[in-house]
Amino acid sequence: MVLVFALGYAGIIFEESLAFNKSGVGLLMAVCLWVIRSIGAPSTDVAVQELSQSTAEVSEIVFFLLGAMTIVEIVDAHQGFKLVTDNISTRNPKTLLWVIGFVTFFLSSVLDNLTSTIVMVSLLRKLVPPSEYRKLLGAVVVISANAGGAWTPIGDVTTTMLWIHGQITTLKIIQGLFIPSVVSLAVPLALMSLTSEANGSSQSSSLLSSEQMAPRGQLVFAVGLGALVFVPVFKALTGLPPFMGMLLGLGILWILTDAIHYGESGRQRLKVPQALSRIDTQGVLFFLGILLSVSSLESAGILRQLANYLDANIPNSDLIASAIGVASAIIDNVPLVAATMGMYDLTSFPQDSNFWQLVAFCAGTGGSMLIIGSAAGVAFMGMEKVDFFGIFAR
Repeated sequence: MVLVFALGYAGIIFEESLAFNKSGVGLLMAVCLWVIRSIGAPSTDVAVQELSQSTAEVSEIVFFLLGAMTIVEIVDAHQGFKLVTDNISTRNPKTLLWVIGFVTFFLSSVLDNLTSTIVMVSLLRKLVPPSEYRKLLGAVVVISANAGGAWTPIGDVTTTMLWIHGQITTLKIIQGLFIPSVVSLAVPLALMSLTSEANGSSQSSSLLSSEQMAPRGQLVFAVGLGALVFVPVFKALTGLPPFMGMLLGLGILWILTDAIHYGESGRQRLKVPQALSRIDTQGVLFFLGILLSVSSLESAGILRQLANYLDANIPNSDLIASAIGVASAIIDNVPLVAATMGMYDLTSFPQDSNFWQLVAFCAGTGGSMLIIGSAAGVAFMGMEKVDFFGIFAR
């Protein structure tokens, strides 16, 4: 099983070189691992029971992501984020660097870091003409998005995973990681403020006002944002899993958009069915494949053996969490965190312990060390056609 996982993971890491989509590799790896597990299990019934339990846990994350991504896509289709971007009026390079950084930071705490990066890089194209300074601002967006997603349960898929499975709670993760996340943003911003690009002449573009907000876009923005923020409240009030709160918000927004665009045949793209066709479905399937793969290793006891080995050779749990952060600069943080959750249960480290908070922080911000270390960085590379080695040298 370890060999199959290693081969599958290598295929995911080198997907561009091999011309294989990582979602397909992840799904194939998951099925192969569970077939092997069913052969090695005491009986087929045991394997089926383990798979059913794993599927129930994984589906919570998948439904949560589908709901969140659809809500964000609906708001974006209505140009709702113009309410945020239109209020950025400064053109001073150094001031703009800090403004972009903290707007992205707080935006990413509510949205996921990938969506925040797409929104902010799109904004940069309207604010700043193509230049080295815009590339610098793009790097600021990536760092800010990763830092902002680490301190809330809905800001990053890894913190969402830890939250849904009970390793962290909303209030504790905000209390414990807000200040470290701000520091992890402020230090790079201070260093970038010293660069020649940030101290050059002001640059501006005339494209900012070219896009108009869709009718009732402000209402859709308010309801969509409220739906996302209400999810932790829903969980606290009802005790039901977070994905139920997300589906509640999606249902409300669905009915709302159907009502406000009733009879408007030319605005079908503003409705949920069209939004569902635009969300990153293959990304969700990638998460599904990875999480099912990791759960097969957990069911086989392999992750527990790895945890025992690490405990014997690295007794300091802080070093283990830090190593996860370093590894996330190269390896996708979703399987890293999923494996960590499988290795250590709540009896090893209780809910809201320093270990789980450090895992959330390191996995969330560690991807900023390399541009390819996070989904936000990869999105920035693709949108701005940034060369990896060029940005790495910077």
